[in-house]
Amino acid sequence: MPRFLSEINRFMVNQMLYPLVLSSILALSIFLGRVYLSDNWSPYRNLVWNLFLAWLPYLFSFFAALLKRIFPRQWWMLIIPGGLWLLFFPNAPYIVTDFLHLQHRPPVPLWYDIFLLASFSWTGIFLAIASLRSMHMIVRDYLGWIMGWLFAAGALALSGLGIYLGRFDRWNSWDLLIHPKSILKDIAVRLANPTQNLRFFVFTILITAFLVVCYLTFISINRVNPVEE
Repeated sequence: MPRFLSEINRFMVNQMLYPLVLSSILALSIFLGRVYLSDNWSPYRNLVWNLFLAWLPYLFSFFAALLKRIFPRQWWMLIIPGGLWLLFFPNAPYIVTDFLHLQHRPPVPLWYDIFLLASFSWTGIFLAIASLRSMHMIVRDYLGWIMGWLFAAGALALSGLGIYLGRFDRWNSWDLLIHPKSILKDIAVRLANPTQNLRFFVFTILITAFLVVCYLTFISINRVNPVEE
């Protein structure tokens, strides 16, 4: 293999592109199988849109990693893709909450829909972990080990908050640019009245803890079997 193609392949492997594409194809194939079995596009079609949104933070992190590789000293070029990554990052693990829509919808058996939701949820979590790892490594390389982990922890906490706002308050990532005051007001009201907003605190803490465990598990596995940079 020519050196140039070998470098491209190594970069894509390091960004976990191939398994992410494979996981997405599997999820979409199961969805299309459901459409064929039921002759109906409506049930769970939101999963396809949510999967598209889940790919956005990964693509921003991929672009940031590519810029860092090509222009390693021009860190300021990473500000825009990094900001967009953080804005859309909650969309990746958000798919896990689509299990709330699980119900028996004949003629498709319930077990099939469990596999459907699990495949989309896994892909969303995988996209989140892959993109966070990429951004974590970028911050670590520029600012050091401590700042890298503080960045990762902060991103996971903000993601938990963003998932709550998306699932229960129906805010979207782009609403933070269009209606920032309204979103901040919603958050401030809940923080000021903790006893009246237990769901807000419990859900945010649980989903954040879940994401932290997922990320730490991946990091531990990656240290045992490191991907060559």
